[in-house]
Order: sequence, then structure tokens, then C-alpha cells
Amino acid sequence: MRAAVFHEPGTPLTVENVDDPSPAAGQVVIAVKRCGICGTDLHATEEHDGLLVPGTVMGHEFAGEIVEVGQNCSTDWKPGRKVTGLPSHSCGNCLPCKTGKPMQCENNIVLGLQRSGGFAEYMTLDTHNSVLLPDSVDWVEGALIEPLAVGLHAINMSTDIRGKRILVLGAGPVGLAVSFWCRFMGAYHITVTEPEQLRRESALQFGADAALASGAPAEVLKEIEKAAGGAPDVVFECVGIPGMIAEAVEYARHGGEIMVVGFCARPDTMVPAAAMMKELTARFVVAYDKADFDMIAGLLAMDKLDVTHMCTGTVGFQDFSAAFESLRTPNSHCKIMLDPGAT
Repeated sequence: MRAAVFHEPGTPLTVENVDDPSPAAGQVVIAVKRCGICGTDLHATEEHDGLLVPGTVMGHEFAGEIVEVGQNCSTDWKPGRKVTGLPSHSCGNCLPCKTGKPMQCENNIVLGLQRSGGFAEYMTLDTHNSVLLPDSVDWVEGALIEPLAVGLHAINMSTDIRGKRILVLGAGPVGLAVSFWCRFMGAYHITVTEPEQLRRESALQFGADAALASGAPAEVLKEIEKAAGGAPDVVFECVGIPGMIAEAVEYARHGGEIMVVGFCARPDTMVPAAAMMKELTARFVVAYDKADFDMIAGLLAMDKLDVTHMCTGTVGFQDFSAAFESLRTPNSHCKIMLDPGAT
């Protein structure tokens, strides 16, 4: 089969022929229909710290059709069914796995980073980490469930955003997903800050009441207070670079809450006293639970969500490597997806 393979940092993914996968017990093989490019993919190929294994097929935002079923799978798992899933290969037997939290499994392996993922014609999935999709959910919607789940999980982990003034730092896919769910869940006023104008414009389509250029927090805060009637009750940090947590502290009101969603793997510094003087609550969140996937799939099936516009580009293998590299520089895309069947 064809697949986009990572070999070493700083070099584009190469499209090549690799062996077709076979399902182990409790697994299915799916024909990948769509797989989105994530900012995590870009960072992992730039800064090699051993997490991304050379020779790995990347991609963890996928949807596809079951084509082969391994042993010990229930009768619900059969060829022709639509499916997506958490990008996890875990034991399936521990308490986290049994309760739909495979990211907490001690034996979890991340698909697309440590084990081959969805930038391929076919891939294997553990059924206990996967979600069968209704026929009414199309391939693009199915592949958007993973990035949407990141935002939903962040909202669910916050104390409560209903009727609150919200600030989202960053209008990448994660920030847009957070803004989307804040609006869906009943936030009072949502401001997004972002340096790129095209992304600011996108934020207004994903629930934001205001989209402001990033700048000196004191000056930006004045604009937020004028538009929203006060400082943010909850600040979602969705950038993931050093300095952003300290910036979030500057924006938050006294007694407010900071949700750290942006994944930063580099050392960072802040002044604890600045947060202490405001008596802030801070929470760090990562990824999602299976329940987040189930909820989004159900909402899509009931036509409660309109999200297909999040996909702003679709490419086949011929143009995939170039499209992947193009996302490293400022651009107007929210989400580019691979269609392995495209000519």
C-alpha cells in the first residue's frame, strides 16, 4: 500500500510502498478515507526527541471503512462499517482502558507517532479505542472528530464556561475547536487573539465574538474589557510555546481560571506570584477521552453540528508532502486532509 513515511527531522515525508497491515485479535483494518494534518505532526517532524520513530507512517486524525476484522471482535465490527477512533494502541484491560481513557494506560502507544497511523491507504485500529460511525456521518466529519475532541475535552475539564467571558489564545485548529465548543456550550462572550489575520477571520466563523491581533497584553486587555465588559473569566492557552502561560496569567481576572491546552514540550518560565496575587486556578489538559468521541459522533449523526468547513483543503498522495510542508509557514488553512483514494 501507499503511505507517507517519516525518516528524519527536517526532511519531508516520503510517499512510498509499505506492507499492508494485518489485524491482531481485537483489531480491525480500515481503508483510510480521510486523515487530517495536525500541528503536532509538524512539530514532531521538526524537533526529534525520540517520540516519533523513524520509519513511522504518521497521521492520527482519521476516518475509514472496515475491510478486515481480527479475532475476538464483536459482531458489530464488520466490513463496510464506518469508523474513527482515538489514536491509541493500549492494553484494553486496565482501568483507564476500561473507562475509555487509553491515554492514561501505562502501555499506550500513540498511532501516527510511535506506531503507524492514517497517512496511508490502510491502518489497524483497536476496537476498544474506536467508535463506529452512523452512515449519515461523512468522511470529512469523521476525520474532524479527533481535533474537535481536543477542544471539547478542554471545555469539559474547565469548571464551567456557561455565561462566562472567554479568551482563547491562538486561532489554530485547537483554538478554533475551543472557540466552537465555548459557543456551543453557552459562553457569554468569546475573544480570540491571533497574530495572523486570516486565522482571526476564521475565528469569527467558529464562534468568536471578537478576534484581536496578538500584542502587548495590557493593550489587548483594554480592547477585551471594552468589548466584553470585563476581563476574561476563563483563558484557554492554545498556542503551546514558552511564555504563553505567563501571558494567560496577565489576561485573567482575579479569581479566574487558566486552561493550558497548547502542548509545549520545551522549558517555560513564569512568575508564580503574578498568579497568586490574582488567586487563579490553573489546569493542564491533554487530548481527550473516548466519551468525547462518542458525544461528537452522536451530535454529528443528529445534524447538531456543522463543521465540514473546518476542512479547507484535500489532497492525494501526489501533492501530500508539499501540502504538509506548506503548513509550516503562515497560511489560510484550518485543516488539510489526505484522501488516499484521490488520483
